[in-house]
Amino acid sequence: MSFKIDVLNGPNLNLLGTRESNIYGSLSLNDIEMKCRNAFSDQQLHFFQSNVEGDLINALHASQADAIVLNAGGYTHTSVAIRDAIASIEVPVVELHISNIAARESFRHESLLSPVCSGIIFGFGTEGYPIAINACLRLLNQRL
Repeated sequence: MSFKIDVLNGPNLNLLGTRESNIYGSLSLNDIEMKCRNAFSDQQLHFFQSNVEGDLINALHASQADAIVLNAGGYTHTSVAIRDAIASIEVPVVELHISNIAARESFRHESLLSPVCSGIIFGFGTEGYPIAINACLRLLNQRL
C-alpha cells in the first residue's frame, strides 16, 4: 500500500554535507532525499526544509500526509509552538535527529516535542531518515 509521508526539516539542515560533518555526516539533504526516494519508490514522499519556525508550523498544519517525519533541529529544544502544532494534528509524527542528542550538550537532552510524537529516532546518522520512514509505515500499517 502506498502512503503519503512528509519529511520536514528545520533550521540549518540545508547545510548538511558541509556543516560539522563529524556530527552530521557528508550527505546533503538532497542526497538523503534521493536515497529515501530510491528506497521507498512505492511511497509518496514530500521533503521540505525551512530555517523559519513559522514555516514548519504551517507545514504541519497544512500537511495532507498519512504520517510525518520531523527533524526540527534546534527547535526541538526550544519551540513550544512546534510542540503545540504537532499536538493539534491527527497524523503520527516521528521525531528524528541525526546525532545522538542524549550524548551531546546537556541543553540538547530535553525535547519539547517528544511527548506529542509517536516515536523518536536518534543517533543513527543520516540512516535515521529511512529508519524513521519505516517507523511511519509500521505505525500506518498497524492502523489498518
